[in-house]
Amino acid sequence: MKEDSNHEIEEQKHVKEQGDNEVASYVTEETPLEENLSVEEKLPPAVSAFHYAGFWMRFWAYLLDLIVVGSISRLLIYPLFRALDIEVASSGLFSAVNIATALVFYLYFVLMTKWKGQTIGKMVFGLKVISLTDSELSWKTVLFREWIGRYLSVTIPFLYILVAFLSKKQGLHDYFAGTTVIHEHTLMVQTPAPSL
Repeated sequence: MKEDSNHEIEEQKHVKEQGDNEVASYVTEETPLEENLSVEEKLPPAVSAFHYAGFWMRFWAYLLDLIVVGSISRLLIYPLFRALDIEVASSGLFSAVNIATALVFYLYFVLMTKWKGQTIGKMVFGLKVISLTDSELSWKTVLFREWIGRYLSVTIPFLYILVAFLSKKQGLHDYFAGTTVIHEHTLMVQTPAPSL
């Protein structure tokens, strides 16, 4: 009985030595270990990044916002001015109705962007304004972006086309305010280029 147990122990040692030799020969083979990996394992790890909103998505969101602002003006300002017997048909740049409409326009963009990070147009298209420097939008950033920056973008409209060409898809107002617009519910997956 003792001989059987000694024999089993010897046999186990022999099997272990053979296994160690096979592992050693596998590791020391000239074939690189990379060839034993699947295609997915050979790829560098993916990095997720913001999916920046391009020119056309922002354009359609802005058009929808113009419809919303126009509707608010037509539903609130015009009836109020008519009730107060204030002229609504004046064509002067600084007429009461134009000043009130401009105030609604800017307040809409400032308040919606500060409180929600997006206007109704951006909500519909799944877009959101984010700060590139802070975790959330500050009043200073929002006021600069929506008041001064939007004034520049409306006054000189061809500057808005910068969105199509800048890497983070920023308009002039975004660039100076340190903000950008992203797709709210998607990330862009980027894989680093393989090094040579």
